Amino acid sequence: MAITGRTPLLLALGLVAVLVRPEPSTVWLWLTVVGALVLLDVALAPSPRTLRLERDRPGRVRLGEAGETRVRLSAGPRRVRLLVRDGWQPSAGAGQDRHRVRLGPHESTVLTTALRPTRRGDRRAVGLTVRSAGPLGLAARQRTATLAGSVRALPAFGSRRHLPSRLARLRDLDGRSAVRVRGQGTEFDSLREYVRGDDVRSIDWRASARNRSVVVRTWQPERDRRVVLVLDTSRTSAARVGDVPRLDAAMDAALLLGALAGRAGDRVDLVAGDRRVRARTRAGGTAVVGALSESMADLEPVLAEADWSGLASAVQALGRHRALVVLLTPLEPAAVEESLLPVLPALTAHHRVLLASVRDPELAALRTRRDDAAAVYGAAAAEQTLARRAATASLLERLGVDVLDADADHLAPALADRYLALKAAGRL
Repeated sequence: MAITGRTPLLLALGLVAVLVRPEPSTVWLWLTVVGALVLLDVALAPSPRTLRLERDRPGRVRLGEAGETRVRLSAGPRRVRLLVRDGWQPSAGAGQDRHRVRLGPHESTVLTTALRPTRRGDRRAVGLTVRSAGPLGLAARQRTATLAGSVRALPAFGSRRHLPSRLARLRDLDGRSAVRVRGQGTEFDSLREYVRGDDVRSIDWRASARNRSVVVRTWQPERDRRVVLVLDTSRTSAARVGDVPRLDAAMDAALLLGALAGRAGDRVDLVAGDRRVRARTRAGGTAVVGALSESMADLEPVLAEADWSGLASAVQALGRHRALVVLLTPLEPAAVEESLLPVLPALTAHHRVLLASVRDPELAALRTRRDDAAAVYGAAAAEQTLARRAATASLLERLGVDVLDADADHLAPALADRYLALKAAGRL
């Protein structure tokens, strides 16, 4: 049972009766009358149990994007006045979840609640509360029904806006515009006449002997290569750069690269983990983005060090066929030198390795400040940190690892550009 705002107002009107007849019996009489009216109103209110409730499946929605959930409500044999609240977890971002409904006998309606999740993963409904008001409007019957429902919040894909321009460049590499590349890792495309500026090593002498002009071979980037995305979910990925966690920025970069590689005909594998492997996914073609999003939706940073030997073993278990292995991990000198460096020789021996890190732009801004003594000390600390990062990046490059260090807004397009450059050069 629940009372409405009319009940306190009716009790307040009892002050008039007390002023006219200021005796204790007047107070008790008025309270008795109001209590009786409230009980009568509750007795006459339609029972919420006579309602039929059905929820549609909300499905999936990208983090930060709007979705909705719908509940179909059907009345019983009586006219009803209802206040309905569709309760969800706070992180589901339910807005305008209270609905006032008037239905005649056996009528039905659909209640729509907007959802804008603020966290990845499955966000669940906690209960649908229905309050059925009596004819006097003093009180209502109330019932909370467990109406199952969940919305799956997938990682944000803000870098999707960069995909059309990168696909246009990919089409140029893919043979729609002939790309003359020589070397291992490319596929023969066609023969054409020699023009000034062509590499003489691409001349096909046998074909030239059968023609009156010199003929060269053209090449196109090889398809059906492998791209392995290794997503670090250890403690270093939990730090926030601006308003974005490093893990979320790395996921955004992985989605853009996966979408591009899938359109290029490459196979995409995902290995995510910290002290143990949290997710494994194999995908290809146009389904890459969906498969990667599903695998990454439930991932959260773990306050533990990354076990790179275990992650490297998971990569090797995918096969010894040469691949582009992208390590999406922060360029933190201590974590890299202690755990990652020992396993790099095994990876670089069979694969091309690229480390993509989310850089904090605040460090560059901090090292230029000279406002006071505290700012000078902060600038010195920032300079030392950046120097250590640069030394670590130089060490990785000497071991055969490409290093890409960019801030959260530019990491995804920069990684896509690096992939296209490697593909154009036939180095995958």
